[in-house]
Amino acid sequence: MRGGGVWGFCGAMTRFRFAPIPAALPATVPFTGPEALERRRGAPFRARLGANENGFGPSPQAVAAMARAAEEVWKYGDPDSHDLRHALAAHHGVGPENIMVGEGIDGLLGLLVRLMVAPGEVVVSSDGAYPTFNYHVAGFGGRLVKVPYRHDAEDPEALAAAAHRHGARLVYLANPDNPMGSWHPGRRIEAMLYALPETSLLVLDEAYAEFAPSDAIPRIDAEDGRVIRFRTFSKAHAMAGARIGYAIGPAELIAGFDRIRNHFGIGRIAQAGALAALGDADWLAHVLAETAAARARIAAIARDNGLAALPSATNFVAIDCGRDGAFARALLDALAQEGIFVRMPGVAPMDRCIRVSCGPEPEMAALAEALPRALGALC
Repeated sequence: MRGGGVWGFCGAMTRFRFAPIPAALPATVPFTGPEALERRRGAPFRARLGANENGFGPSPQAVAAMARAAEEVWKYGDPDSHDLRHALAAHHGVGPENIMVGEGIDGLLGLLVRLMVAPGEVVVSSDGAYPTFNYHVAGFGGRLVKVPYRHDAEDPEALAAAAHRHGARLVYLANPDNPMGSWHPGRRIEAMLYALPETSLLVLDEAYAEFAPSDAIPRIDAEDGRVIRFRTFSKAHAMAGARIGYAIGPAELIAGFDRIRNHFGIGRIAQAGALAALGDADWLAHVLAETAAARARIAAIARDNGLAALPSATNFVAIDCGRDGAFARALLDALAQEGIFVRMPGVAPMDRCIRVSCGPEPEMAALAEALPRALGALC
């Protein structure tokens, strides 16, 4: 076939062809955005409680910093994120060479998989864990091996055992966990490092670390070659729309990102906002207090409707619907009809739950009003 084209619909010759790995993949996205769902239903949601966004908002200092930076948006962002990297290093007590800033944890996960996983190499994760990581593994030709959750939590020992059986390059674990909100004490994560094979790197997703009890955060040296950790400004700092997060890891591994990353991927506005947010401890404390109150509110709403809220160390609550996945999905759809956007785990037995993000009181009140009607519609 001349020119490397492929035959398209109706026998017509196309001018392009996909590379082998993406050509073999379905055209899917890990999550359907709430905006797409609103377009389908022809109306906005009354309560946006499905994406684990922080409805309490970013630091006013961050908003002001981003407004000032907007006046210089004609400039590219600093490709080294110098000021932010140094501030993050001081915040975590590590060197700036141990920090890599990127387009949220999602973007950094994609870079890590590209950097570390050759086509056909094994990556271990939990069945039902954060699907965007799996999306990247598939996109770069890795082979996923999944282990089940245990008691609604990821199972560090099972993950390590699977890594030994399959010679895994990467092992993914979120602590606290999405979608269940569960968490492990830091000492259990520390013990997991000793259980991994020497060829495996632990990918520790700590997107919700700020919401967790202090003893859930493991004590790990930044130069420990067995692990790379990920944090974000999307959750506790309420900057999901800015797309900015960072990795903490050994200097040699962090330097590897420079081989493949988009060096101008983080704009000036996001860098300025993140730097200001990092310095506003009072606002962060306010958000954490509001989130804790909202978790209790969601639990009370669930209880009032004969449902059970699972313990959570995040800014969302998994609500056990007491039935199976089909019932939970029907409830999800019924809530959408009421204008309430929530999501649910995709794998049994966790799919007996719906997952509700914490939010301001007007959205909590909308949930409290809508949930009885949604449940009643299923009877």
